[in-house]
Amino acid sequence: DTKVTEGGLNVTLTIRLLMHGKVKHLLLPQQLPKGETVKKMREESGARINISEGSCPERIVTITGPTDAIFKAFSMIALKFEEDINTSMTNSTVTSKPPVTLRLVVPASQCGSLIGKGGSKIKEIRESTGAQVQVAGDMLPNSTERAVTISGTPDAIIQCVKQICVVMLESPPKGATIPYRPKPASAPIIFAGGQAFTIQGQYAIPHPDLTKLHQLAMQHPPFTPLGQTTPGFPGLDATTPTSSHELTIPNDLIGCIIGRQGSKINEIRQMSGAQIKIANATEGSAERQVTITGSPANISLAQYLINAR
Repeated sequence: DTKVTEGGLNVTLTIRLLMHGKVKHLLLPQQLPKGETVKKMREESGARINISEGSCPERIVTITGPTDAIFKAFSMIALKFEEDINTSMTNSTVTSKPPVTLRLVVPASQCGSLIGKGGSKIKEIRESTGAQVQVAGDMLPNSTERAVTISGTPDAIIQCVKQICVVMLESPPKGATIPYRPKPASAPIIFAGGQAFTIQGQYAIPHPDLTKLHQLAMQHPPFTPLGQTTPGFPGLDATTPTSSHELTIPNDLIGCIIGRQGSKINEIRQMSGAQIKIANATEGSAERQVTITGSPANISLAQYLINAR
């Protein structure tokens, strides 16, 4: 701790957090003027806090400053999330309180030092802080960074971040780091009653431009409804080629997706038109692998319905 405090005066460090898009609203709550919570965090911690923009389901929150400013910012974020958990539990039937969970984005070249020989360092961090720490085995798409998930009480999280900062200061990244940049989500599109709608959150939003394209496609060959033979190209089937998409779902959430006797997952299969396979639970893993197969539209709709559940 002495070392960290001394380093806090003259060492500038950047820590990147990966958050789901909805989390942005925890930092920019609707009842406050836009950005007031983040503004307050910046002023009180002395850290620079930046939230990436764009229509992505994920956001990167970058926190830069001396280590003591970073710890203060993390403390405020963790407490804000715990406050939100407490609020969501007031009208909930859930009895056990879920932990605060944050995901750091760390250059893969630093993850070895964080794990330590034979997992010794990460074990030491878990035991001394009481936080759960998991380093993802794979790098995040199109990057040389890995996700490090931390969960626990706000105090455990802040102690854990302190120790991770020490490791990052002592073992700088090797070589060039390609940072992870979240990709915009392609919103599912539904055609109904001759109109096109994009799915945004829980709502279907009319999309006039897509509606015009859809109507034109119905009128002019070779754009005929899917599954019918194209007049200009005899024997050519216009169906979209199928592909597969994999995602992981925490064990404690898989039940609400499957439903009683598989009722919910069957409903999602029927609504999306996609094939969905859920792998059996593997010992020691906290997640289940889900494989979605179908056209890009089928996959996109299945993903939306799974996320909604």
